[in-house]
Amino acid sequence: MTKRPEKTWDVLIVGGGPAGATAGLYAARAGWSTAILDKGLTAGALGMSTKITNFPSVTDSISGGELVERIRAQAVGFGATILPGRITAAALSETSKTLFASEKLFRGRAVVVATGSMGRDPSIPGEARLIGRGVSYCATCDAAFFDGESVAAIGNTDEAIEEALHAARFARRTFLLCPTDRFRADSALVRQAEEHEGIEIRYASHVREIRGDQLVESVTIEADGSEETLEVAGVFVYLQGARPILDFLGGQLDVTESGCLWVDDMLQTSVPGVFAAGDVLCKHIKQAVIAAAEGARAAIAADRYLSGRPALKPDWA
Repeated sequence: MTKRPEKTWDVLIVGGGPAGATAGLYAARAGWSTAILDKGLTAGALGMSTKITNFPSVTDSISGGELVERIRAQAVGFGATILPGRITAAALSETSKTLFASEKLFRGRAVVVATGSMGRDPSIPGEARLIGRGVSYCATCDAAFFDGESVAAIGNTDEAIEEALHAARFARRTFLLCPTDRFRADSALVRQAEEHEGIEIRYASHVREIRGDQLVESVTIEADGSEETLEVAGVFVYLQGARPILDFLGGQLDVTESGCLWVDDMLQTSVPGVFAAGDVLCKHIKQAVIAAAEGARAAIAADRYLSGRPALKPDWA
């Protein structure tokens, strides 16, 4: 059962990368109650980067994750709240916008979409055919359907591990299939998965096919040059691609011919009160500083919207 929201936020931001975190910083600094909804530090492109040297004022070499953490900490310092959550659906047509995340929902007066461009189309053989019949992209939503069964979670980020841990609450056995030789995730999370008796981690394992007639029955993986078939009833996929993450919007916002969110010169989408920033806009130059700047612009535009001002005003503070 979906829980009722505890409050209505002034600004809800979907995504906690450089665009989302900066939007949170500016919105909170402007005095608005602000929540940043994020599914994990390493779920975005910057969080997975190992070395950043060209972000203004950062004179030492740091990881992308550390840079995002600094921006988030600054946002929290101004009053923003960071809430973990994978947004699965949205209702944006009313004055009060609603975002749905498994058993929770969040309500806000303005929304900033900053989900990045690491979405993907179903690409594993059998994946598209078995969506909704064992293939899922949200263990938090669907793991209970596999109570007592064996399942697989595919991915190497915080999100993949967190979802595998949730799946393990219900599944008899959870295979965590990491496509690389190590996780790009928080070390404490990795340790938690490694120590969980219901989770079996397979490193450097590539899923070649998801098999099943009417429902998922197994996955075929390749590791060290040999193939193996794992009998599972469910497969949770957390791999990254290169297209905007817009699935949770349900077609409510206009997109361009290339599939990117359409925005006006104030970064407002086709729905009043809903703004967008960062790689979800498919800019040709993908740089953290550009995403952060767009996050600031989106927050300033949201401030104008909430204040009822017809246009942006200069602000050099």
